[in-house]
Amino acid sequence: MQKRMGEAVARVARKVNATVENKTDSLDLANCKLMTFPVGIYKAMRSVTEGIHRISLANNELKSITGRFVTTFSQLTELNLAGNYLHRLPEEITSLLHLRAIDLSRNRFRRFPEPLATVPALETIDLEENEIAEVPTDKLASMASLRSLNLRANPVGPEVRLLVRPLVPFDLLLSPEEPIPKA
Repeated sequence: MQKRMGEAVARVARKVNATVENKTDSLDLANCKLMTFPVGIYKAMRSVTEGIHRISLANNELKSITGRFVTTFSQLTELNLAGNYLHRLPEEITSLLHLRAIDLSRNRFRRFPEPLATVPALETIDLEENEIAEVPTDKLASMASLRSLNLRANPVGPEVRLLVRPLVPFDLLLSPEEPIPKA
């Protein structure tokens, strides 16, 4: 068990070091079994955080991301948090003025993460395979940059299905309706 944990820590450290040394614009920590975003990464990456535009934390075991994470990586344009245990986002997500795409598929959201509605550059939101039943349609309709909202495999209510162009200027992806069983 400890050997596996040590290997996982070493893998994260290698990925962070490669990002810092190569001054790349992305950090890929997908599939690292992270339960939280390691605090040590903030210090290790402080010289390059402004240049990080894409982060993938997909397929980990994250239950939350912190406001510190969001404010540290303030220049993000893409954030992949798919395949975790997230059920809410910090309010600080609204400070990501350059964020264009966020992948929150395969998480535990029961409600649409409303702070996303005020992220000005957001074009793509993927919320496939969550537990979302209600969607703030009025807020979504006012998102000027939104181009695509994926709500497939969510138990969304019938009012969301009524949102069609020209009411919403973006592509709304929903699962086909289940046929109503005959009594």
